[in-house]
Amino acid sequence: MTRSLDLPALDRIDTLAQELAMLQDRSKRRIAILGSRHVPVVSVHLVELVARSLAQEGHSLITSGSLGVNAAVIRGVLEVDASRLTVLLPQSLDRQPSESREQLERVLHLVEKPENDELPLPMASSLCNQEIIRRCDQLICYAFHDSETLIASCRTAEDMGKVVSLMYFD
Repeated sequence: MTRSLDLPALDRIDTLAQELAMLQDRSKRRIAILGSRHVPVVSVHLVELVARSLAQEGHSLITSGSLGVNAAVIRGVLEVDASRLTVLLPQSLDRQPSESREQLERVLHLVEKPENDELPLPMASSLCNQEIIRRCDQLICYAFHDSETLIASCRTAEDMGKVVSLMYFD
């Protein structure tokens, strides 16, 4: 029986080559980490560990201010070096949930968007994610298969030529 060897598409080869080059590159990067608000507890610890490790390696991390994945990133980086963290909020600090405000007040580089206070949160979050992606070299995203805003953000990042790692909880 003969088997054919299907070669991957050229764009996939380019992406793989780009990802391998980034793994070998020792320079410091601006890494965005975004993700779902609703996260399994074990996954929260994993996200904190990844963020902490990246900050210890000297990378700058960018995230948003919501609960779940983004809060785990903030905790992880604050344990290492608060100066390595930038948090972009989709709206003003006053519009953030009270349970996350205390943590956000410890962030040195906090960017608020009060001009988006009148927008629905999903729209403000989408705009925020786009700005985060513009500021980063690489995007790590933790999502569920039905996380439309996050998956759309990953597509946007890929279209901009960013290295994207999308991991699903489900």
